Amino acid sequence: TAKIPMGFRMRLRGADLKVHVRTPRQHALAGLMLEKAPPDTSKYLLCPMPGLVVKINVDVGDEVQEGQALATVEAMKMENILKAERTGVVKAVKASAGASLKVDDVILEFE
Repeated sequence: TAKIPMGFRMRLRGADLKVHVRTPRQHALAGLMLEKAPPDTSKYLLCPMPGLVVKINVDVGDEVQEGQALATVEAMKMENILKAERTGVVKAVKASAGASLKVDDVILEFE
């Protein structure tokens, strides 16, 4: 059993469970909350945080390898190097150096 925000994480007979402790009002409101679907990273490199694009390291048609640096985004005065999660070919570059991006904005598109 481990403490998590608003409850506990438990293992019981091989099942990994998250148990939330809520008041009746919190429980009623929780059913109305929208859950954000995880972004599709299979074909896109998405900006993980609001920031400014410092550098794009690849061009259209480039073949990229897993772990290769694709772009650099500056957020809160720190440069974050975004790397390829898998091998692929760059289909389109959707952002350029100097562009201001929000969370989940598309930077690159892969084939």
